[in-house]
Amino acid sequence: MDFFEVLEKRHSTRSFKEKMVEEEKLIKLLKAINSAPSAGNIQSYKIFIARKQELKEKLSSAALSQTAILQAPVVLVFCADTKASASKYGSKGELLYCIQDASIAAAYCQLAATALGLSTVWIGAFNEKETGKVFGIPGHLKPIALIPLGYASGTLFKSRRKKIEEIVEEK
Repeated sequence: MDFFEVLEKRHSTRSFKEKMVEEEKLIKLLKAINSAPSAGNIQSYKIFIARKQELKEKLSSAALSQTAILQAPVVLVFCADTKASASKYGSKGELLYCIQDASIAAAYCQLAATALGLSTVWIGAFNEKETGKVFGIPGHLKPIALIPLGYASGTLFKSRRKKIEEIVEEK
């Protein structure tokens, strides 16, 4: 699939089929994520994978009971590694660069998933502390996004986008 076709086809989905994501596709997806650029090439993020229903129930509870988490066969939890980034960049790394790194990795995840015929949704509304407890995440790892992953159930609808003139200003 052409890159611009991937961009056109990527839509958030909150409803998933009861079909497992093939291991080969998950490995390709993780390799794509691993290719994402990061500040100083530190890759200051860590990804936790939830496939067990019990874990997904706890994640859903930490995320305002969002059902996409329960329906998706896989949920990826992207965490910023504040310690890794701070080791090179100090407070700027701890407060900003690691979050940017994890966000870029999560965006690569969504694009790669689309290219593989999978669907995702970015979930940013969750309790960080409760999410961390699900996996026993240490304090230096800050959860920044939950990405339910699987095969879309039903029709995907294209979101209305702003006109380019509304988001770009040249001086």
